[in-house]
Amino acid sequence: MANSFVRYTGDGNTSAFAIPFSYRVESDLVVTLAGVATTAFTINAAGTTLTFSSTPSNGTAIEIRRKTSQGTKLVDYASGSVLTEDDLDTDSDQAFFMSQEAIDDANDVIKVSNVNFQYDVTNKRLINVADPVDAQDAVTKNWLTTTYLTSSSIANINTLAPISSNITTVAGIASDVTAVANDATDIGTVATNIASVNTVATNINDVITVANDLNEAISEIETAASDLQETTSEIDTVSNNIANVNTVGNDITNVNSVATNIANVNTVAGISANVTTVAGISSDVSTVAGANANIGIVATDLNGVDDIGTVANNIGNVNSVAGNSSNINAVAGNSTNINAVNANSTNINAVVANQSNINTLAGIDANITSVAGISANVTTVAGISSNVTTVAGISSDVTAVANDATDIGTVATNIANVNNVGGSIANVNSVASNLSGVNSFAERYRISSSAPSTSLDVGDLYFDTTADELKVYKSSGWASAGSTVNGTANRFEYTATANQTTFSGADSNGATLAYDSGFIDVYLNGVKLANADFTATSGTSVVLASGAAVNDILMVVAYGTFQLANTSINDLTDVQTTGVTNGQVLAYNSSSTKFEPSTVDLTNLSATNLTSGTLPIARIADTSIPTAKLEDDSVTNAKLNLTYDTKTTATGNGSTTAYTINSGRAVDDVLVFVNGICLVPTDDYTISGTTLTFQTAPTNGAEIAIRYLPK
Repeated sequence: MANSFVRYTGDGNTSAFAIPFSYRVESDLVVTLAGVATTAFTINAAGTTLTFSSTPSNGTAIEIRRKTSQGTKLVDYASGSVLTEDDLDTDSDQAFFMSQEAIDDANDVIKVSNVNFQYDVTNKRLINVADPVDAQDAVTKNWLTTTYLTSSSIANINTLAPISSNITTVAGIASDVTAVANDATDIGTVATNIASVNTVATNINDVITVANDLNEAISEIETAASDLQETTSEIDTVSNNIANVNTVGNDITNVNSVATNIANVNTVAGISANVTTVAGISSDVSTVAGANANIGIVATDLNGVDDIGTVANNIGNVNSVAGNSSNINAVAGNSTNINAVNANSTNINAVVANQSNINTLAGIDANITSVAGISANVTTVAGISSNVTTVAGISSDVTAVANDATDIGTVATNIANVNNVGGSIANVNSVASNLSGVNSFAERYRISSSAPSTSLDVGDLYFDTTADELKVYKSSGWASAGSTVNGTANRFEYTATANQTTFSGADSNGATLAYDSGFIDVYLNGVKLANADFTATSGTSVVLASGAAVNDILMVVAYGTFQLANTSINDLTDVQTTGVTNGQVLAYNSSSTKFEPSTVDLTNLSATNLTSGTLPIARIADTSIPTAKLEDDSVTNAKLNLTYDTKTTATGNGSTTAYTINSGRAVDDVLVFVNGICLVPTDDYTISGTTLTFQTAPTNGAEIAIRYLPK
């Protein structure tokens, strides 16, 4: 909820609206209707309700906003003036209201969401957006519908939207659509003759067989027709053995499958042992095939043979059949036997010449049926016979892989991590070689917000995230590994509450108290406390023996601890000590840019060649500086010629902080005492011109003494 404005939407009936925020005066209110400022309103005596002279119409945007003066200070303090509650409230309200208004303005804009770091318009419309220019510019509804999209394209979009799922389906078979498009001419021809195509497609196997036979140099169909005219017809011979022929005929499809794939059958027979081996691990092979996605795609989906494709590919055969109708009619005269022969015209002569073999085949027709039923598999296996042999040779490995399919899947899923480890194997090996050291470090070093209390050994380390420092475990317990203080000293200042004894955490300046035990001074109202007056051993708190009074100032000075190294002058790179003798001093040589041994000539020293340093008093003549050489070796004010100002005294009244002092004074050459306690310059008081201002008004009856250092 905003702190400086409120928004309403008119309903055509309501004219009075609540003002839920504070404001100084009515003139600080800015009221707008649909963005236009108006003063046609009144405000009730309590200042909490605004009533329009005319009821805003339905849907009108109404905003009541406070705008506190930002260009003019409402209160201007003057030196020595009396502060009143009204002035302080006015000044405070102006600053407070301005800060609220600034925060509301900052919150009332498009901001970056902390969810995904993208701009969030908080479910509001963007208005007055310019037309886009660059590729990544936002577009408006008007530009999209009137400039980018034409009326016809919008109509197309409306047409396509209801069939989006169909479009997705077509996109998934894009390659098939392309193939059909490339064969559009053939498709047109087929469509024109679709009735004939359907008839041919229904009997396509017979059509192909007949066509192939008629195109041969010696056509079995023509031969059969001629044979029927002979005295002893081979067809009659077949009829005499029709029982066996019928057996073969009943299984002729299977015989054809075996004959057509005889080369493959022979190939499979040659690797029957391997086939048996693979069959024995078929479940493992299936497991590997189903789980090993990284091996690759074995097949790319064989295109099925549809009626249209079949006719288009065999249109010559169809024409051949049409051109040999007389022979086909002759064959039709003996349809009972010819139909069986027709299905295997290529092998008919072999059947006649191998009657004994036919009889044998009739006896194993069940086996032929089994082989024919898996002819496609036989063909596939024959095509990968070398692979089958290879798989048979590693059958134990295939089984092992199948048994470990879950682990293989896990490795494949995490292959990026496996690659990362492989790329850093030298580092992994290094860690493995030093595993005891790594484990030792893990046992020695910990990170925690509080001190560990288990598995402690002298020398253990832990980083204290609360105190933001490293600590070491000693026989006496946990202690800072280094100085808590960064530098030579840190200062902390606290303002006490009534009877407060413990001071810790953030001080008046936001600094968190931290110190090294034993290296700390504590001051209360400027007076240094004795060690018996406080306890400071924890490193994070100071506990007074007696409670402080309200508004007492407790100052803590924490000193940094460090140890200076023993450094020999011979270790310094810019000092030359070779050949040094007693009585020599080091003098800088600009040629060598080093300090080198040098002998100082004191024999011929005189005032005329003495250009620097301090001259002993014995070397100054009385007549040259009469006030500098002192017969009694003492210094008097007359000789120093110093000027002293008379001290200023006053008595505190508990409220006054500003006191008049002598002119020409700065904060560093004035000593201020309150009840005999010397205050700290700048921290306890400041000086501007002839006004000394205390940070806190001296208490009623306090004795104030202001002494001026000589100048």
